[in-house]
Amino acid sequence: MAAISTRRGEHLRCYSVSRRAVLASVLVAVAGFAAAVALPTRALAGGTATLTTGASTTDTTTPTTTTTPKIPVATSFPAAGGMLSASVPVRVAPDAHAHVIKVMHQFRSDYRPQEMFAVSAKTGTDGEPWYRVSIPMRPNGTYGWVPAKTVSLKPTHSQIVVNIKSRTIDLYRFGKHKWHGRVAVGAPGRETPLGHYFVAARFVPYHDPFLGVFAVETSAYSKLTEWPGGGVVGIHGTNEPQLLGQAVSHGCVRVANVTAEHLRTLAPLGTPIWIKK
Repeated sequence: MAAISTRRGEHLRCYSVSRRAVLASVLVAVAGFAAAVALPTRALAGGTATLTTGASTTDTTTPTTTTTPKIPVATSFPAAGGMLSASVPVRVAPDAHAHVIKVMHQFRSDYRPQEMFAVSAKTGTDGEPWYRVSIPMRPNGTYGWVPAKTVSLKPTHSQIVVNIKSRTIDLYRFGKHKWHGRVAVGAPGRETPLGHYFVAARFVPYHDPFLGVFAVETSAYSKLTEWPGGGVVGIHGTNEPQLLGQAVSHGCVRVANVTAEHLRTLAPLGTPIWIKK
């Protein structure tokens, strides 16, 4: 009996040890499988993957840095382009604390993008570049300053020159003379304003033959404040070409429709305009 009991005990002990070994092997296998599944899953989800070697753990995540692209500053003027923010205050000096002349908005009241027109650049009190810009408002010839980082400008390549005395218009592109034509200008008391301006908007005047086949809106204002748009001066075609060469308009510059077609191709947004005597 004693011999049998001993062998039975040994048998039970061996069985117990074997069972523990099997269970340990199963647990190790399950843990390894779970780790193998978890690592690629974390990698796919953008998690942090690690390599374990002995007692040390090495993090293989590559740190990422986010850099904001720098807006190139125009160095050739005049320069024109759009705004990069919903609104920007135009100040009397290149100083963030200077008096605000006017707040410009990215979109005008007619939902067209606001064109910005700069004539020079200067380092402000903050050490950053600022642009001196022309402001479409009364009185004509008002200028102010905006941070260069708030707008995206490129040098202009066209020019419009209107001569009030000779009642002519000349169009230039890349410094070359492209077109010469006759114009009608403002009548006495409603004279077309002299000065330097720019093309603020372009449009085809549908259902309005009076404005001809094409028109550009300038940044100049006429003497008529009650005129549509507050008296904005335009350069546009006409259905009365017999009046060209005369002073008959309310301040706008009327051109032949053939000249208006040349404006369409030669005078993009931001084109500088010089109205001289």
